[in-house]
Parts: sequence; C-alpha cells; structure tokens
Amino acid sequence: MKKDFYLTRYALIIKRLEGSPATYSQLEEYLLNSFEFQDAGIKSYSIRTLQRDIREISDLFNLSIHNKKKGDNRYYIESRPIMEVDEYNQKLLESFQVSNALNLHPDFSNLIFFESRKPTGVEHFYDLFFAIRNKRIVSFEHYNYKNKLMTSRKVHPLALKESKGRWYLIAIDTKDKMLKSFGLDRINYLDVSKNTFREKYKYNFREHFKNAFGVMNLTEQNPQKIALKCSRHQGEYIRSFPLHQSQKETKETPEEIFFEFFLHPTYDFLQEILSFGKEVQVLEPKVLVDDIRKHLQESLNRYLES
Repeated sequence: MKKDFYLTRYALIIKRLEGSPATYSQLEEYLLNSFEFQDAGIKSYSIRTLQRDIREISDLFNLSIHNKKKGDNRYYIESRPIMEVDEYNQKLLESFQVSNALNLHPDFSNLIFFESRKPTGVEHFYDLFFAIRNKRIVSFEHYNYKNKLMTSRKVHPLALKESKGRWYLIAIDTKDKMLKSFGLDRINYLDVSKNTFREKYKYNFREHFKNAFGVMNLTEQNPQKIALKCSRHQGEYIRSFPLHQSQKETKETPEEIFFEFFLHPTYDFLQEILSFGKEVQVLEPKVLVDDIRKHLQESLNRYLES
C-alpha cells in the first residue's frame, strides 16, 4: 500500500460510510473499484489496514467508526463532531482529496487549472494564528482602500475568518477597544510581540458568524429574514451551492425558485445580490430592497451620464 495514499483512503472510507453502514467486504469492493485506487494501481486492501485507518480517522477527524460485531458485522459512523469541527474537517477532507490527486499525478498541469487570482497576505496567516493561540499583542500597518490611508494598529488578535478567498483578522483595536476586522492582504510590517494581553473577551464568534455573510462589523446590525426570488436558471445554481448556511427554499414554479435566509443584511451581501443582475430580486426586507434599488439607479445614472 503506497504510504502517500492514506489520506485518499480516509476520504473514501468516510464518504462510503456516510451513505450507509458497510461490511469489510463491501468497503473493500468500494475502495478497489474507486477511480482513486484504480489510478494508483492498488489491487488489495486488508482488514488490518482498515482497522488502522479507522483509528487514524478517529484521531485526525474526530469521527468514531465502529463495527456491529453482532448480526450483520457492518462498520458505521457512530458519532459526528460538533458543527464547527465538522465544518473544519470537511474543508480538510476536500483539501486532502485535491492534494492527493495532484501528488499522484505530477502531469496535472495540462489537466487541472486553478484560479489565477491569488490573495495576498496569507504569509501572515501562521504568525497571526500563533498570536491568537498564545494571546500575543500584535502590531502592524493597515491600508484602508476607502480613505486611502495607511494607519498603525496595535491589537489583541481573537480570530481569523475567510470570506470569498480572502482572510481577515478579527481583533480588538487597543486604541478604542472596538472589535474590528483587518484584511490580511492590507497588512504590512506585522510584528508579534512577546507581550501578552490578559483580557478575557466573551465574544462567541461561532454565533456571530452563524448569521454573517462575508466580514462585517459584528455590532452594527441584527440578523433578519431576507427573501429572494430567482430565475429558474440562477435558482438552480444557488440551490446547488448555497449562499449561506441559513438558506431555505420556500417555493418553486416552472420559471422561478424562492429562497429565504436569516442573516445580517450587510454590504457584502448586497454586493453579492447585485452580482446576479436581473436573475435575482430581493423581496424583503424593505431596507435591503431600497438599498438595491438605490445602487442600481446610481449605476444606471453613471451610464446615462457617460
């Protein structure tokens, strides 16, 4: 068994058992018939390897896989991790599946094409991750695109959040004690101090981000119901790749699909809706409808003036 193939095995085992329990023979058949095993030229999978893989899956992904020793002798996933850990594990599994495919086939450059736009600032990721874990005070220069100013910041780092391919630092600005977000792509001269902060902040970011779209000012707005009407064409895309975890389909006709969300009607969400053009219409709340109408009118005026 190839040593660099273990992550692919883990992903396949989890995928199979998420569908339904399976005996060793059924798992073996599933794995050996998978394209991944065929591509790697692997023609056997022992019960000993399965038992070792189950232990490693438990340690790495916090997934408990057990065997029904009485009766049909099938393996099954006994428990799943809590929501936030499961979300992390899913990302991890997706990354492993892609990286293993690339590692197994070094000639992928003519077959697989990545997004050419590369986010900047990711070189700061681990330093900030270290600072958050160890409650280290962080200093940096931060550029604001809106007012075109570079300002010096000293912060207490609390979390990192991804949004549309960009990473943001969530931190308390020591100057005004306000919770703010800072794009890693706009951070320069990062310095992780040896000094620590003692404050025990009580923010529940899991709850805050649950109703967030993008990165927002966490204290500005309350989440509310947002209703959308989509063309059948765009609605199918939104159905298959939800805009937000609160997405709920409420109605369907031959021409349209209706969705509801429960989130903060932030500028980030407004921009997302505008990107769909005439394919998506906001039905409520009125304040978001008015904002959309205002932005569309301003865009139209720009074209009429030119």
